[in-house]
Amino acid sequence: MGIRTTAAVAAVTAFGAGAAALAAGRYASDAALRASPGGPPPDQPRLAVHAVDGDFITLTRHQASLRPGTYGLTGSGLHAVVGSVVQDAPHAADAVVRRLERVTRGVPEPGDRVWMTPQLHAGNPRDALGLDHADVVVPGELGPLPAWFLPAARDTWVITVHGLGATREHPMVVMPLLHRLRLPVLDLAYRGDSGAPRPPDGISRFGLAEWHDLAAAVRYALAQGARRIVLHGWSTGATMALLAATDPALRPHISGLVMDSPVLDWPAALHSLAAARGVPAPLLPLALHAARGRTGMAPDGLARVRDPARLTLPVLLAHGPDDTVAPWHTSRELAAARPDLIVLHTVRRAPHAAMWNAAPGRYEEALRRFLIPLM
Repeated sequence: MGIRTTAAVAAVTAFGAGAAALAAGRYASDAALRASPGGPPPDQPRLAVHAVDGDFITLTRHQASLRPGTYGLTGSGLHAVVGSVVQDAPHAADAVVRRLERVTRGVPEPGDRVWMTPQLHAGNPRDALGLDHADVVVPGELGPLPAWFLPAARDTWVITVHGLGATREHPMVVMPLLHRLRLPVLDLAYRGDSGAPRPPDGISRFGLAEWHDLAAAVRYALAQGARRIVLHGWSTGATMALLAATDPALRPHISGLVMDSPVLDWPAALHSLAAARGVPAPLLPLALHAARGRTGMAPDGLARVRDPARLTLPVLLAHGPDDTVAPWHTSRELAAARPDLIVLHTVRRAPHAAMWNAAPGRYEEALRRFLIPLM
């Protein structure tokens, strides 16, 4: 084999290896960048239903099914609500019994494959909670954005925004409290959600692009008579809220932030999401490289948003050490750097974006105390 032939074979082999690496990286990054709204949360396993008996449901024994609190239980054609673990109920060693609070859709049957989710409610605020609302449209950067507006007496509005893999049904967990406080609520669906425009490439940017839809919601609220605005976001929705609050044009109108499980380090979140969805460990560096190329996001793209010096307004930061998607230490460090502005509400044994679910009473009391001075 001549020198030229050898060189050509080596080039083809290198090209093939490079193409394979690109394809592998793209596959791995898709696991994190294409979260399906309303699908299984990235950190939640599928569980089997073992038995259903009146007000009790028996599930596969797993760290997820043993968590304290109240959660949605979702599967194909099914949505239910499960409450606390029933310690004294008879069950097999590989199972756990929880209270079955209600069934919203479908009928749970033994053998069903289900997952637990922070989304407690299904439907709209009127059907799920008995709260009047209007279906409104927010003019967004990519097109019209559907939203629910819950009217109330005050001129301080709360704009709620969900996070990774969730839908605008998730913020309904706090709507009864906000209604009791007589605060109007605007609950936004943003790019990629059902009924909202899709991003041109169909992939998430961990809030770095999506926050423009939240900015559009702030402008909409101001045009409809809001005098002050509190942003309440979960996961990447919390990241979006922080980005909006540091925008010079919006900052004068925002009086406070509530951030639940904020994603403040997107490479760490991407790594966790890809791993949780079964991407093999050797492909994780390729996933990060592919995500950078596909989205244009720098690894430190959220560094400015978590810069403590940029904060100028009060923040309630709800997070916990058992979050396997958004590193808790990043929130803890941010709170430690600005104790004058940030109240850190720590929730243990709670998965990502489920701080309310793990301890609803504590969460709502912290939220109530935070909101009263801002109303």
